[in-house]
Amino acid sequence: METEKRKLQKDRIMSGIIRGLRPHAVTLAALILLIILMSFAAPNFLTSGNIIDIIRINSIKGIMCIGMTFVLLTGGIDLSVGAVFAVSGAVAASFIPGSYSDYVTSNLMKCNTILAILIGLAAAGVLGLINGFVISKMKVEPFIATLAMMTFARGVTYLYTGGYPINFKPLPDDFAWLGKGEILGIPVPAVVFILVIAAGGFILKYTAYGRSLFAIGGNKEAARLSGIATEKNLCVTYILMGVLSGLAGIIMTSRVASASAVAGESYEMDVIAGVVLGGTLQTGGKGSVAGSVIGVFVFGVIENGLNILGLPTYFKLIIKGLVIILALGGRYILPQKKKEGKAK
Repeated sequence: METEKRKLQKDRIMSGIIRGLRPHAVTLAALILLIILMSFAAPNFLTSGNIIDIIRINSIKGIMCIGMTFVLLTGGIDLSVGAVFAVSGAVAASFIPGSYSDYVTSNLMKCNTILAILIGLAAAGVLGLINGFVISKMKVEPFIATLAMMTFARGVTYLYTGGYPINFKPLPDDFAWLGKGEILGIPVPAVVFILVIAAGGFILKYTAYGRSLFAIGGNKEAARLSGIATEKNLCVTYILMGVLSGLAGIIMTSRVASASAVAGESYEMDVIAGVVLGGTLQTGGKGSVAGSVIGVFVFGVIENGLNILGLPTYFKLIIKGLVIILALGGRYILPQKKKEGKAK
C-alpha cells in the first residue's frame, strides 16, 4: 500500500510539472536547442565549471525575475531594479566587517553579517515602498515612476560610495558563503533562487494576494469594484520587487567580493526581457513563475555562450536585441494567425 501511495504521489508531482511546463513548450524547446547549439559552437560550454557558473549568475538575475513577474502581472513595470540592486549591495557591504573604501561612509560603522544584510534589504524595501506609493497613491504611471527611481537610486549609490568601490580585506567567511558557497554541491545562489521560485509559485497559485495580481492586471477598476485592495496590493508588489532586487545585489556583492555604484547597470532590460520571453504579458493579467525561470536561462545561455566564443560586447547586445524582437514578434504573430484561421 505504501509503495502504491508513493507511486501515486510521484505521478501527481510529475503530472503537475508537465501541466506547468506545457504552456512554455516553445520557450523550453528553444532553451534546449540553444544548449545543443552552444555545446557544438563552444567546446567548453558543457563543462561542469561552466554549467555551475551559468546556474550561479542566472540564479541571481532569476531572483529579480520572480519579482518582475509579479510587477508585470499587475500591468506595471519596474525600471529601477538594477539601481536598487546597486544600493542594497553597497549599503550591506559598508556595514560588513572587513569592508573598506576610500570614501568615509564605508568606514563609519560595522556590525555582524546578518544584520548588515538585513540593513541592505531594508534599504531596498524602502525604495520599493516609494515606488509603490508613487504608483498606487499618486497615480503616476509605473514607467515614469520607476524611471525616476532608477535615476534617483543610482545617484544615491554614487553619493553613498563617493564613486569608489567597497572592497573587503578580508572577506568574512559567512558572507562569502552566500555568493560562493554550496549546499550538497548546489551553489547557494541557486538554492536561494529555488526557494524564491517555490515561494513565488505558491503565492500566485494559493493566496488571495497572488490571485489578485492577475485580476489587477486584467482590469484594475473591475478588481477594485470586486473588493480587492488594489492600491495596497500594488504597493506590496513593488516592495517585494525592491527586496528581491536587494537580495540579488547582496548575493552578487558576496560573489565578486566588491560593491560598486555601477553594479546592476542594464540588468533591468535582461530581467524584463527574460520575464516577457517566458510568457508574461506586458499588459498584465497573464504570466507564470515557471515561464520566467525558463526565460531568464534562455538569455543566460546565450550570454554565456557568446562570452566563451569571445565575441565583442556590441555583437552580444545585437544578438540579445534580435532574440527579444523575435520572441515578442512570435508571441503576438502566432495568436493573430490562430484568430484569422478561426475566422475563416
